[in-house]
Parts: sequence; structure tokens; C-alpha cells
Amino acid sequence: MTDIRILNTADEGFQPQLDALLAWESVSDKAVNDTVNNIIDGIRGRGDAALVDFTNRFDGWQAERAADLEIPRERLEQAWKQIPQSQQQALQVAAGRVRAYAEHQKMESWSYTEADGTLLGQQVSSLDRVGLYVPGGKAAYPSSVLMNAIPAKVAGVPELIMVVPTPGGELNELVLAAAHVSGVDRVFAVGGAQAVAALAFGTESVPPVDKIVGPGNIYVATAKRAVFGQVGIDMVAGPSEILVVCDGKTDPDWIAMDLFSQAEHDEDAQSILVCPDASYIAQVAASIDKLLPTMERREIIATALRVRGALIQTRDMDETVEVANFIAPEHLELSVEDPEAMAKRIRHAGAIFMGRYTAEAMGDYCAGPNHVLPTSRTARFSSPLGVYDFQKRSSLIFASAAGAVTMAETASVLARGEGLTAHARSAEYRGKK
Repeated sequence: MTDIRILNTADEGFQPQLDALLAWESVSDKAVNDTVNNIIDGIRGRGDAALVDFTNRFDGWQAERAADLEIPRERLEQAWKQIPQSQQQALQVAAGRVRAYAEHQKMESWSYTEADGTLLGQQVSSLDRVGLYVPGGKAAYPSSVLMNAIPAKVAGVPELIMVVPTPGGELNELVLAAAHVSGVDRVFAVGGAQAVAALAFGTESVPPVDKIVGPGNIYVATAKRAVFGQVGIDMVAGPSEILVVCDGKTDPDWIAMDLFSQAEHDEDAQSILVCPDASYIAQVAASIDKLLPTMERREIIATALRVRGALIQTRDMDETVEVANFIAPEHLELSVEDPEAMAKRIRHAGAIFMGRYTAEAMGDYCAGPNHVLPTSRTARFSSPLGVYDFQKRSSLIFASAAGAVTMAETASVLARGEGLTAHARSAEYRGKK
């Protein structure tokens, strides 16, 4: 029998058990921090030379110069032409859907003019250059290329720099093809903290960017945290997670496989079912036992379910919603009769998958909304990656002569109240009739 804990909200001590289940220590230990800081210092001090040294050491390369690390755009097109037609079509369909959704997210500039002729508004512009980190170690994720690159291009980012580790110098054709179809401008075969540092501070070959997006391992996450402030970052993400809310009427095999879909990422992933029906929870547990032996990544799934998974019984569906809002999951499936009504009651979730036919995996690849989502309960205060992450806003203020008189009087009173005389007099000069 699969070792997954079964919790009940009616049991004494449920809340501490839930807190312990959700706890995730994402802070890097001293050894990781020291390693990352040394790498960042090396890149800042020696630029390309350090980048080549670190790449040769960590990725098993024999690069002699930084120019060897850049992958020409012609190579991206070559990868596109070489992959099977089925993969070309899948990438095109997914890219089209992601692009169509992203187009709806674009912010536009706006302004309004007050009665005295003063204009106020907001001017929206794109970031100048963005860095995209794409994992290339244990697994390669062309879907991450689409989800990070396409919104940036829709936002109008002129230059998108992709970095991807290539252990042993081996290139992943599907990742390169995804870069081609997404409009990535330059690609460097570098990874780890050294790639993040190169993007943040620049080297002789790698231009510095304004923001770094994309997932990575603990060294990448630690480096992103370390360079934040020098550049923007999307987030420091924890392990993948799924919460399934079910009323007990969906095929239990479907739900078991949905739980597997996140558990197979890695041993730290989290998969939780919340349901008021005890007999249904038992059916899902039976489905887990039945289906797990058929999975290629069954050892990873089993570990994730044992360490961080749970089947939670609630008193009723109202309490189920309360539990879901407390957990604030990255992915939330509402496998219920009226998911749209329930979705209105959800306050905290990265993405909400509504209805019995909406598998979370569809969102990972091709539904359209971004799959870069807040984890570790950060959906309480943050949102999915989107076009808005690659745009910035500037306030517009254009005072008319009449408007200056009115505003100067108010600004003068407040400035003198703060003891800032130069502020007051600067406004007063414009407010003289």
C-alpha cells in the first residue's frame, strides 16, 4: 500500500499537522550561499574568463573561450528543422495559445485631463533586455522556454537572452527549437549561478539584463536571490505543488494521476487531495496503489507522496474551500459539479483548473495561461508570470498654469509641515499668479 498520510479536519491537532506538511525551508544553507557568492565574485572580477572556467568545471566542457559558449541563431533554426513534425506542430500550437492569452494581458498607457488643464496619466514601456534561465540538467523543459519568452516578446522586450546548461556539451534539440519558435534573440550554453551572475552583471560576451526569469536548482535560486536589486527577478520558486478539491464524483483514477503529475517532478513536490467523502478518499488511495507500479518515475512519485503528500477529509465542501484558501496552492483543481461558482470563493491560488475535464497538465503545456506560478503559499500575495512582468509604468504629470497654483498651495503646506523648505519654495515659484 502506498504510504501517503490521511488527515481529517475534525481531528484534534489537524492544524499543526497541516502546518508541518506545508512547511518548506527554501533558504539555502551556508555552503550553498558561500559557493554562490564565490561564483558571483568570480564573474564580476574576471568576466568571460571565469564564465569559461566555471562552465568547464561544472558542465564538463572543454571550452577555450567565451565565444564557444554562444549558440548561433542558425543553430536554433537547424534544431527546429530537425525535430519531428509532431513536435513542430505541438510547439506551434502551444506557442500560439500562449501568445493569444498573453496579448490580453498587455497594459496600455493612459491619461486624463483635469478641468484646469492639468494632465495626469501612466506611460507603459517594456524592459530593454531580459535574461531567461532554462534548466538543462536532469531534465529539459521546452515548455519553460515558451512560457517565459513569449510573454516577454508580447510585452515588446527588444532583446531576450537565454542561458541553458549543456552538461558534456550536449544540446537539447527541443529546447533550441522552442527558443526559435519563441523569438529568443541570443542563447548561451551556460548554467548555474555563473549564468545568473553573467546576466546580472554582464561579461565581455554576455550583456547585462534588466530582469532574470526562469526556474533552476538551489544554486540558481540562491544566485537569483543574491542579485535581486541589481536586476529584477520573477520569483524564488519552491517545489511544484497541486491541490485537488473534489466532491467525490470524479473517476478516482483521474485524480490519482493528477496527483502523480506533480509528484513526478521531484521528491520534494507536493500533491494533496481535499474532499469531504471518506469513501471516495479510500477509492483514490486504492487508485494510487493500482496505478503507481505503472509509472516510469514511480520511485520519485512514491517518495513525494510519502514525504509531502496527503489526502485530507473535511466536514463539508465549505470547509474544503477554507482549507484550499489556507494552503494557497500553486495549482488548484476544482473537480466539482459547479467549479465556476466555487472559483469565486477562491482567494489564493496560482492557477485554478475548473471542472472534471481540466487536467493541470494542460496548463503546463498548452492551455495558454502561464505555468510559472507562485509556490509555497506565496499565492497569498503574488501572481503568475505574465506580460505585466516585462512591462513597467511611469507616472505622467503635466501641470497647467492654473493647476500649478492649486497644487503649489497644497504642496507648500505639507512640505513646510515636514520641514522641507526647498520643496515648498520650489512649488511656490510655480504657484505665483
